[in-house]
Amino acid sequence: MRRRLLAAAGSTAAAVLLGGLASCERTGTGDSGASGAVRAGGAILSRGNGPDPDSLDPQKARTVEAQNVLRDLFECLTSVARDGGVAAGVATDWRSSPDGRTYTFRLRPEARWSSGDRVVAADFVAGLRRLVDPATASPYAQVIEAISNARDVLEGRKPPSELGVAAPAEDTVVVTLDAPTPYLPALLSHPSTGPVHRPTLAQHGEESARPGVMVSNGAFALTRWVPGSHVVAARNRRYWNDRGTRFEEVRFLSIADENTELTRYRAGELDVTNVVPRDQLEWIRANIAAELHIAPQLTTYAYGFNLDRPIFRDARVRRALSMVIDRELLAREVLRAGERPAYGWVPYGIHDYTPQSFDYRALAMPERIARARQLYAQAGYSPQHPLRFELRYNSSEVNDRLAVAAASMWKEALGVEARLSAEEFKSLLHDIDRRDVDLFVTSWSADYNDAYAFAQYFKSDFGVNLPHYRSSEYDGLLAEASQSVDAAHRRALLEQAERVALADHPLIPIYFYVNKHLVKPRLSGWYDNPLNVVYSKDLGTSGEAASAARPRAAR
Repeated sequence: MRRRLLAAAGSTAAAVLLGGLASCERTGTGDSGASGAVRAGGAILSRGNGPDPDSLDPQKARTVEAQNVLRDLFECLTSVARDGGVAAGVATDWRSSPDGRTYTFRLRPEARWSSGDRVVAADFVAGLRRLVDPATASPYAQVIEAISNARDVLEGRKPPSELGVAAPAEDTVVVTLDAPTPYLPALLSHPSTGPVHRPTLAQHGEESARPGVMVSNGAFALTRWVPGSHVVAARNRRYWNDRGTRFEEVRFLSIADENTELTRYRAGELDVTNVVPRDQLEWIRANIAAELHIAPQLTTYAYGFNLDRPIFRDARVRRALSMVIDRELLAREVLRAGERPAYGWVPYGIHDYTPQSFDYRALAMPERIARARQLYAQAGYSPQHPLRFELRYNSSEVNDRLAVAAASMWKEALGVEARLSAEEFKSLLHDIDRRDVDLFVTSWSADYNDAYAFAQYFKSDFGVNLPHYRSSEYDGLLAEASQSVDAAHRRALLEQAERVALADHPLIPIYFYVNKHLVKPRLSGWYDNPLNVVYSKDLGTSGEAASAARPRAAR
């Protein structure tokens, strides 16, 4: 998902603004005060983690930074394989019924909570019910809408106990679906679908995710969280595969600025960075190239329209603003790490899917600008009556540079007057939720390798549909795709749905991400995958074998 170049839309002013760059798309504020010093023998693993997690409650967390931590704290029915596929988790294997509407998961008997209690099927049933319970208000509740009665529970027509999940035995979870859902095993690796320790939740309620209270079932257990600084997790000796864990402690450092993160990495305070400063790539490639890891990632960066705002209800305005963005220029001059310009919503690399594109992708920039000016005028705007709005984004150098470049392109091509406003990451999320924004930075990452992971974002009732896009045609196509048992027909419906959304322009895709990490030579077991998921339990130190690859379960 990446950027573009200067061209007719960007002109000289934008060219100056696009000069060497640095920084992370998803950056918050505040450097870490935690010492990242590494003990001899590799007892501590220190990982850069970007902005502060928004929550460490598995069913309530919404950000990637939170999920990075939660994947170490909790183990779900399945896990993410090293190649981004699906692997065993607490479930050792699973089977689907001939009609694809029932899945049966068998749990490993040795799975334990950090308290020593056995992890049983009822813990997963409780977690899934809590996820869709309206009282939880989970932003991820609708990711499991394919489970029978999930929609009725979410909308208050049925109690959570009616969700199509059951525990007929301590080692058996049965999931009943409204329609065949081939990606269900992969979906059930997402932290929001994890189990809950029912006694702790019953006793502590909303406080059950706090350090000193949380009981988890992953390879590590939460011991400390200093907001704006760091999260610490200690080795969970009761984890079923503790013999495969190499580190006694994992520290997730919240470091806002990627140049600061690089400095701390070079000082030996970090084993792995969250990102890589773009303006330092040349130096990195010349001096520590063996430590640089860049690989494709299933994430899209975009500018989202607040479609509740009257100025953005006219699709001609949205289309004109999108058309004059020179994505190639931004990819080459701003991003510079191999990101691909995004002319659609679904990134390259999604399994069994052809990403769709805007119909103007093949047009040269001068022609795109000419057509955009016609749309802009038809919508009632002119140099004497320019469109005015605010672009709001979380503070980071790359977001700053992209915003300045975009505003310059809009100004030069259309006469638009865009105000730029940078703020802390959590504040931005809060403002978006309150609808106190015009245009805003957003991004979306796949939780499993299937096109539906992106298609679901634009459903009218999806909880994280930040633009508030509404299309009965789009919803109908997704509903039909969800019922389809024919893979080719399902793919065609999802591709058609993406074309419908792109024609409506509920947001402006800018680029497709790549993973960008620096990894210390002392660390062994590192792997890159399109979901950008690397479990700390799989890592070790040089001269020491990391834990064995997670076995794939039978389907």
